Amino acid sequence: MTPFLQEHEMFRRSLRELVGREIAPHALEWEAAGALPRELFRKLGEPGFLGVRLSEAHGGSGLDFWSTAVLVQELVRCGSIGVAVSVLAHAEFATKVIDRAGTDELKELFVGPAAAGERIGALAVTEPDAGSDVGAIRTRAVRDGGDYVVNGTKTFITNGSIADFATTAVRTGGPGHRGISLVVIPTDAPGFRKSQRLRKIGCHASDTAELSFEDCRVPARYLVGPEHGGFKLIMQGFEGERLVLALICCQQMRLMWEEARRYGHERKAFGQPLLGFQVWRHRLADALTSIEAAEALTYRAIDLYVRGEPCNQEISMAKLFAAEASVGVAHGCAQIFGGNRYMEEYAIGRLQRDSLAFSVGAGTSEVMREIIARTSGLEPREGAR
Repeated sequence: MTPFLQEHEMFRRSLRELVGREIAPHALEWEAAGALPRELFRKLGEPGFLGVRLSEAHGGSGLDFWSTAVLVQELVRCGSIGVAVSVLAHAEFATKVIDRAGTDELKELFVGPAAAGERIGALAVTEPDAGSDVGAIRTRAVRDGGDYVVNGTKTFITNGSIADFATTAVRTGGPGHRGISLVVIPTDAPGFRKSQRLRKIGCHASDTAELSFEDCRVPARYLVGPEHGGFKLIMQGFEGERLVLALICCQQMRLMWEEARRYGHERKAFGQPLLGFQVWRHRLADALTSIEAAEALTYRAIDLYVRGEPCNQEISMAKLFAAEASVGVAHGCAQIFGGNRYMEEYAIGRLQRDSLAFSVGAGTSEVMREIIARTSGLEPREGAR
């Protein structure tokens, strides 16, 4: 039974047409360029595809997460995971938290233009010495009159080199998670520096950069939510991020499986189609089973999330299982292509190498396991040996 309603499928048809016309033909070009053109954000913003979950009062559509699921699924179909990563990092990760907890001024300055594709956003949390351990970030923001003065470094920042603003985790208080705040920093602020793009082995169409702040001044009113309240906002945002990555994994696996099935019927060896050999039929049968299991877990987590029920455990399970399964499914589906699996121009090769990033982004698989263990009563009880 599909979780998608008629309005979701109407949205899907409209988006699929745009992806087929404006994105898929350029996937290889953007992979080679290492970033998406700004014009693409405007093309996605004009019909409302960037403001799916943003408030209607500030240019969004006010829809539920099932619409975000459709956005993810259709973007992945272009054959470049980097496209989906870059667009969702802007529309979901960097902007949604401002829409949820920012002031009216912040929403006017950043949410509306982001929904229209006029300003591109990045979420800047990860640091060289603080990845999944958000409570260990060192980038510090000190009040100086009506400004914050920010010093520090961020790394592995999606959209870092093309962003107009970065929703940035900074330390405004003491050590640990209670001293963290979120501040929106325009990339033209004095003291804001972008590095050259970091060279990755995958997701090439999604630019990734290092950001540095050297006595960077930003108005204190650009604070998102309460001072020292950033950790909670980041953790809430992680739920949406992890669902997005689980969805990317599921759609990437399904796309690879469809490609492998097509190729298995078309390509012949030893006088028969590759799928005439039991070994390949069974490999793809196993892959499809993993895909369906990952999708079922992900859809269950989304259902709980949309209904507003506690679902940190289910989201962590979905992200963990989908990310881990995608590596095995990618290998199995790519293997049927033989030497072509290693060619950049083949979507199967790009999708396979991109699967390596999923078990790290938005929290590593190890962190997901720890969340599941903690929420399942697996931690040692007090006083137990």
